[in-house]
Amino acid sequence: MSVRELVVLGTASQVPTRHRNHNGYLLRWDGEGILFDPGEGTQRQMLRAGVAAHDIDRICVTHFHGDHALGLAGVIQRINLDQVPHPVTAHYPASGQRFFDRLRYATAYRETVGLDRVPLDGEGGVLAVTDAYTLQGRRLSHPVESYGYRLTEPDRRRMLPAKLAGHGITGPDVGRLQREGELRGVTLDEVSEHRRGQRFAFVMDTRLCDGAFALAEGCDMLVIESTFLDEDGRLAADHGHLTAGQAARVAKESGVRHLVLTHFSQRYHDPAVFEEQARAAGFEGELTIARDLITVPVPTRHQ
Repeated sequence: MSVRELVVLGTASQVPTRHRNHNGYLLRWDGEGILFDPGEGTQRQMLRAGVAAHDIDRICVTHFHGDHALGLAGVIQRINLDQVPHPVTAHYPASGQRFFDRLRYATAYRETVGLDRVPLDGEGGVLAVTDAYTLQGRRLSHPVESYGYRLTEPDRRRMLPAKLAGHGITGPDVGRLQREGELRGVTLDEVSEHRRGQRFAFVMDTRLCDGAFALAEGCDMLVIESTFLDEDGRLAADHGHLTAGQAARVAKESGVRHLVLTHFSQRYHDPAVFEEQARAAGFEGELTIARDLITVPVPTRHQ
C-alpha cells in the first residue's frame, strides 16, 4: 500500500528553541523520500522520527540560510556512511553553489554514494519527471535567492468495475482497453472516470509573491512558512517572510485542501494564535500547526 505523508523534523525559524529544532521535512511519496531544507540538527531529528538515510532519494533546499541548510553536511555524510544503495539527487539555488560545495565537503569522509546535482536558476522550472510525479521549482521573494517546490502526480483514469462488468470486459481485456482506448466498440470513457493527480507544495522564506500562489495552486497539501503573526506584518516584509494571515490567504485563494503552517519565530510562545489568525483570514480547509516529530498524511485523492 502506498504511503504519502509529511514527516516534520523541525519547525523553528532562525533560532531553535527547547521545543523546536531548525527546519527539516521529509515527504514520503509511495516508495520515495524527498527531504526539504535540512537545517542544523536534522540528522538527529531523523533518528528520533524513525527516518533512515536509506529513505532519502532527493534533497531540496529552498535557499542558503543556516536554518534551512546547515544540516546538509551531516545528512550527506550519513548517506555515505550508511552506503545508501541508490543515487540521491540534490536541488538548490545555483547561485548558492559555493555554499553547497562547502557544506558537502565540510569535513573529510569516504564518498560511497552518487550525488546528482540539479540546481535551479532564473524563475525556476521542471526539475524531474518520473512515473509518479513531476517536480518543479519556482522563484520566491527573499533577501537571498530562494525557491519553492511543487510536486504534481500525473492525472490518471480510474476504472469502474460495475461498468466493465456490464460490458463483459474482464481480465487481460481491461489492460488492452486502457492501452488502446477502445475495445469491441466500448470506449475507455464509458467504463472509467478522470482522477486528478495529487499535488503538494513546499513554500519557505518569502514575502507574498506570484511564485507562492503559483506553487500552491490547487494543492492537496501546502507546507508554508508563517514566521510572524499579523501584527508584525511590517517586520515580516522587511525580512522577507509571511505572517500567519498571509500564508492562509495564499492557501485560501489557491484552493488548498490541507494547510500546514511552520517556521515559527522564537518570539512567539502560543501556537494557537497562528491557527486563530489563519482562520480569521478565511481559510476553511484542514489546518495543521506543525510541531516537531509529527506525521501529517497527505489528503486522500479526489475521486
